Amino acid sequence: MVFIILGFIAFIVGLVATRSNEVNFRRLGPVFRFGGLIIILIGILTACIIQIDAGHVGVKKLFGKVQPEVLGSGLHMINPLLEIERLDIKTQTYTMSGTQDEGHKASDDAITVLTSDGLTVTIDLSVLYKLLPSDAPRLLQETGANYEEKIVRPITRTRIRDNAVYYEAIALYSTRRDEFQTRIFKNIEEDFKKRGLLLENLLVRNITLPASVRTTIEQKINAEQEAQKMQFILQKEKQEAERKRVEAQGIADYQRIISESLTDRQLQYEQIKAQLELAKSPNSKIIVMGRGNTPVILDTKQ
Repeated sequence: MVFIILGFIAFIVGLVATRSNEVNFRRLGPVFRFGGLIIILIGILTACIIQIDAGHVGVKKLFGKVQPEVLGSGLHMINPLLEIERLDIKTQTYTMSGTQDEGHKASDDAITVLTSDGLTVTIDLSVLYKLLPSDAPRLLQETGANYEEKIVRPITRTRIRDNAVYYEAIALYSTRRDEFQTRIFKNIEEDFKKRGLLLENLLVRNITLPASVRTTIEQKINAEQEAQKMQFILQKEKQEAERKRVEAQGIADYQRIISESLTDRQLQYEQIKAQLELAKSPNSKIIVMGRGNTPVILDTKQ
C-alpha cells in the first residue's frame, strides 16, 4: 500500500511538472509520471501477493469488515485493498503459577479456590489449546487477536473456582485429584469450543494446601507409619514366640522319647562304655571293689 501511495504522489508531481513554466522542471514531468506508474505497479504486485507462514492462518479484513474466507499457509494472490490478520493455529500453552517468572505473569498468578470444607487452596495450572482454523474469522470478529487474555485466562480460572467447591481440600489434594481434573477439563472444553478454541490438555501442576492442613496430613502419615511399625514388631514377636514354643516342644518330645527308650540293660551298657574310657586314661586307674553297680575310682597318678 505504501508503494501505491508513493506512486500516486510521483504521478501527480509529474502532471504538475508538465504544466509548469519552468523549463527544467517541465522536462522532469514525464520522468515523474513514468516512475510513478512503475511504483504503483510494484505496489499493486506487492499488495496482491502475500505469504502465510506454516502454523498460521490469514483472516481477511476489508475496510474493517472481517471476511469469512481463511488463508492457509503458503503464497496467495489477494485484493490489494485487503488487510490480512495472521493468527497462530499451533498448540499454545498458558501457565498460571505461584512461582515467580514460571507462568505468563511475572508475579504470583496461581489460582486461589475455596473448597467445600471452607479451606483456601492454591492451584498451579497449565492449559494446552489451539485455535480452530475454520473459526478464526468469527474469533477475530467477536473477540479479537488477544483471545488469550479475554478467553483462555478468565474462563479457566472461573471454571476451576466453580468446580472446586464440590471437593474437600484433602480429597482435592489426594484421592479425587484426577476426578477434579477431568471435571474441569470437560467444562472448559465446552466453553472453548463455543469460541473457536480447542482444549487439548489441562495439567494441574500443583495443589498447595493451607499450613494447618499440611500439618494434620503429616501427623496422620506419621501416625500411620508408627502403627505399621508397631504391627511389624508385634508380628515379629509372635513369630519369635512361636519359634520358641516349637523349640520347647521339640526338646520335650526328645526327652520323652529318650526316657521311654532307656532300659536297665541300656543303662548298664552305657556304664560299661564309660568305665572303659576311664580305664584308658593315663591319669587314673579303675579299681572295682565288690559287686556293686558303681565302681570305686582311685587316683593312683602319684
